[in-house]
Amino acid sequence: MRPMSVTIREWKGAWWIFINHHGTRKAKRIGTGVVGKKAAKQAAQQIQARLALGQTAFDRPQTSVTLDAYVETFLERIEQTRKHTTHADYQKIFDRYVFPVFKGQDLQQITREKVKAFAVGCLQRGLSAKTVQNIIRTLSSLFSHALEDNLITANPALRPGKFLPKISKRRSINPLTREELALFLAHTKTVAPTLYPAFLCAARTGLRQGELLALQWEDVSFAGRFVEVRRNFTHGKMTTPKSGESRRVDLSRELTATLETLRLDRQLEAVTRCWKEVPPWVFCNEQGQPLNQNRIRLKFFRLLKGAGVRQVRFHDLRHSFASLLLQNGESPVYVKDQMGHSSIQVTVDLYGHLIPGGNKQAVDRLDTPVLQPESATSAQPAATFTRPVSSNQLMPPAVMGKGYGVDDGFRVSTPRLLQAFELPRDCFQHFRENVAKT
Repeated sequence: MRPMSVTIREWKGAWWIFINHHGTRKAKRIGTGVVGKKAAKQAAQQIQARLALGQTAFDRPQTSVTLDAYVETFLERIEQTRKHTTHADYQKIFDRYVFPVFKGQDLQQITREKVKAFAVGCLQRGLSAKTVQNIIRTLSSLFSHALEDNLITANPALRPGKFLPKISKRRSINPLTREELALFLAHTKTVAPTLYPAFLCAARTGLRQGELLALQWEDVSFAGRFVEVRRNFTHGKMTTPKSGESRRVDLSRELTATLETLRLDRQLEAVTRCWKEVPPWVFCNEQGQPLNQNRIRLKFFRLLKGAGVRQVRFHDLRHSFASLLLQNGESPVYVKDQMGHSSIQVTVDLYGHLIPGGNKQAVDRLDTPVLQPESATSAQPAATFTRPVSSNQLMPPAVMGKGYGVDDGFRVSTPRLLQAFELPRDCFQHFRENVAKT
């Protein structure tokens, strides 16, 4: 039988109680600071006494709240702290995957075993491991809120990685090559000149589609040749970039010149259309409003087909930007900053296989050098070291030609060496004595 263990520890800025009783582990957050530590010690003593008497560690909450009823509370609570796209994704997960299995069940009745069985069932239905992971993490977030509300005693969906397949961090990407990108841009410039600046900007900056459409003229610095990415336009709403922070992205000379021409054309267009002012959006429609995401995507597919380039997603223009930078030898840190990744690990996981890594000159420098003999002419340069192409260059030709010695370029037995050069046996001893004197 495993021993009973009740310990307190500070974790994530708060004091927790960790219980290990008969192989069952539980954890409960008590509080923060000195007060939280004192309360955790008192609670740990009470729990040890309860377990010694054969009672449960915590009094079970006397509630009867169903999962679908608590989902409404959960979604209302996070609406102000999550992006609207994340909130919509949560609602979709509950409606499509969770409710068909757990609707009407009490929160306390949903055990870890049921969550495991639910995850296995999702995998058997053909859902990807990544999708199932997102579903279980959404459930875990809901149960964490329920735990804080004292509706349950433990989170049954915590740490789903323990019962889900390992997910590779390296996601497959499908960037365009330099030649394909050139064909696409040339065709776009001829067939759809009004959209050419937008597609060129996407290819030369790696902006996400929503960031591209939310770009305003005040974000562009022609003198410094950069843009400040401050907004993201998605699902008809203006929000922050994905990382929640703005970033600065450099502009190439070609793109800078194209945007300067576009700004001048936009000013002329404002006069022609009798607009009160020039629209703030860099890329806008005839009404001066941001371009429609779906229409841009559809036009993108048609232009690819017209250019004779394979079909890829609009987002692959972003991947093309990063892959071409790395293939040109740019630092992954620079690419990370331009792309707006949260960490360098994200950049390496996505594009690590594109980073040039085969530096054969580095390993060539590990080879043993060969000392060339000095020339008899004083005008000749001093003796230099050269790198051997193979270890055979370190052996006398007579030895290697007759198969004497050990074929590693460094060792050879004395009798075989003497025999190879047809020298008397005492010659080698005489040579060693002379060398020792020097």
